[in-house]
Amino acid sequence: MMALSPFHLAIPVDNLSVCRNFYSNILNFEEGRSSDHWVDYNFFGHQLVIHYKKKQTEDIATNLVDGKDVPVPHFGVVLEWAIFHDFAELLKSKHIKFIIEPYLRFEGQVGEQATMFFKDPSGNALEFKSFKDSSQLFAK
Repeated sequence: MMALSPFHLAIPVDNLSVCRNFYSNILNFEEGRSSDHWVDYNFFGHQLVIHYKKKQTEDIATNLVDGKDVPVPHFGVVLEWAIFHDFAELLKSKHIKFIIEPYLRFEGQVGEQATMFFKDPSGNALEFKSFKDSSQLFAK
């Protein structure tokens, strides 16, 4: 597999202070540069930036995947198996309210993966997943 380049993702948050606390102290992401309107984070080696944006109402869409309502849009990272499970335990210890609790999706099928979904305080949906066999990432 080729070496992956870090992605950069900027997301809107409607309360910079609350979200800064969430990403820094709940998820334990290392903070980088910041201003009065945005904060950079080390998102498992990727660059995530939270930008203040006034709250707007939007309909939350979902798609049914493996019998569960998956929020759309969402973003996250594919983690190594042990790191995923350690991160899931950290989130549980910090009483994260999961949209979809950590579980094994597509069990016994192509693409079997551990996954979990939750939202940040501004309503951005995050998914973290892991494959025991990383060759299954794009398997059909």
